[in-house]
Amino acid sequence: MSPATAAAADLPAEEEGKGGRSSSRQEEANVLLAVDAAAEGGGAWSPVGWFRMLGRELHWSFVAAVVATYGVSQGLGGGIMRVASDYYWKDVQRVQPSAAQVYQGVTSIPWMVKPLWGLLTDVLPIAGYRRRPYFVIAGGFMGVVAMLVLSLHSKLHVLFALLALMAGSASVAIADVTIDACVAENSIVHPHLAADMISLNGFCASVGGLIGFSISGFLVHAIGSQINLVFLKGALGMLAIPSALVILAGMMIKDVHMPNFPYELAHMKFVEASRTMMATLKCPEVWRPCVYMYMSLALSVDIQEGMFYWYTDQNAGLSFSEGFIGFIFAVGSVGSLIGVILYQNILKDHSFRSVLCLSQLLLSLSGMLDLILVLRLNLKLGIPDYYFAVIDEGVSKMINRIKWMPLLVLSSKLCPAGIEGTFYALLMSIDNVGLLSGSWAGGLILHVLNITRTEFKNLWAAILIRNAMRLLPLALLFLVPRSDQNSNLLPADLLPEDDGAQYQVDNVELTSLTVDGKSSTGSLHQEFKNQDVVENDDDEASLLANSS
Repeated sequence: MSPATAAAADLPAEEEGKGGRSSSRQEEANVLLAVDAAAEGGGAWSPVGWFRMLGRELHWSFVAAVVATYGVSQGLGGGIMRVASDYYWKDVQRVQPSAAQVYQGVTSIPWMVKPLWGLLTDVLPIAGYRRRPYFVIAGGFMGVVAMLVLSLHSKLHVLFALLALMAGSASVAIADVTIDACVAENSIVHPHLAADMISLNGFCASVGGLIGFSISGFLVHAIGSQINLVFLKGALGMLAIPSALVILAGMMIKDVHMPNFPYELAHMKFVEASRTMMATLKCPEVWRPCVYMYMSLALSVDIQEGMFYWYTDQNAGLSFSEGFIGFIFAVGSVGSLIGVILYQNILKDHSFRSVLCLSQLLLSLSGMLDLILVLRLNLKLGIPDYYFAVIDEGVSKMINRIKWMPLLVLSSKLCPAGIEGTFYALLMSIDNVGLLSGSWAGGLILHVLNITRTEFKNLWAAILIRNAMRLLPLALLFLVPRSDQNSNLLPADLLPEDDGAQYQVDNVELTSLTVDGKSSTGSLHQEFKNQDVVENDDDEASLLANSS
């Protein structure tokens, strides 16, 4: 543990009730934590040192679980699933692009009910553990079974194919909820690391997606989107492997054992958690950002299936091969990774409003690249379709990631203590309902404009409508807090309690902090030493165990 972290952790519990002096001490502690974290993991971004700092502060098993869930399951597995499922609907089920757009939205329904999974992880332990069994059983075994069922049948009825894909999606969603609950817990205990944890999630997902997309197109081309005879050789069947790794991560993650949990009182905990959620949602500091998050995602309509069908059409489209489609998406993951790095180094200390405003404007402008490609204006500029499509995907994914990161940080800041997993899952489900609304709205646009498997003459109009709608969320930015992303947003009565005393944290504008010769980090350390603050290793170890 670094000196600044130790000094901040050493605040005795009795100081919490001493009015202004306690608030000032806590503010100084937060400053020390933020300065120390920035010195170790921020600034010139060193991934190795950054990972070591997070592993030391948050426990290595938490970092490993993030890598398994976001990097392998969602990143690598999601990359393979994206390409394989697109070809599955197009070539195996042979549905129209508007129907494929709707089906892709249907498979995301398990992400709509994330509060249910979060509520289970928060209030209903299995065998005395709150997190570990949900990783192993739901996040792992369910995904393995669903993907093997899908891959070992030559052609399922569309209904059963949807059910299998929904089960696989539910497996990833439950693992996501469980690790997000750990993120929300750590965001409360380590508020100065909230943006770093979100960056860790995005970094792992982007690197995993890069690998997954890089191999997915070649897998689909070489062995098809399904298999009949050879176990785990199909592109969809390979998705059982990431689920198996989630099982391993779940077995390793550090979790507090509660052997004598009163299961007969579980229903009371459900009721209490539901009341806490409703009380939290009624706070203007919470419901206003929720409205913005939903509207910004719902108005960013998705017409990706129309673009995919046009990319791969042999006559009216660009006739891209399976391998090149995977390569395009891989470049998109590189763009997403660049977005994470830009956010971590440049944007994470700016206000929520400024980052979201910038990203929404850039998102609308980047959509014009699709219009240039569809109208073939790139050829007039001397840029071949292959190169322009790659540039288009990389830029759009980078901007989407920059937009998504502050929304995740905002969500982690709105979670009350005790039901972190449930409430974070609720906020994520609001986001996913927004994405589903945007996906179905895009499917409706494709249907109304008569964009089919072979007809794409109105695709330019769909792109233009989408780009115009992306500007509408700018009118709702007043719903987003003005504060920077290092501040606590919840009202004082919803902040966590420690030993019966309210844990009060002021909203400190760290970016406006000026450290001069009289107020340096070293002098703050000396002040803590002069006041005879003694470190309590046992209390800290207990705190880290509960946060993992």
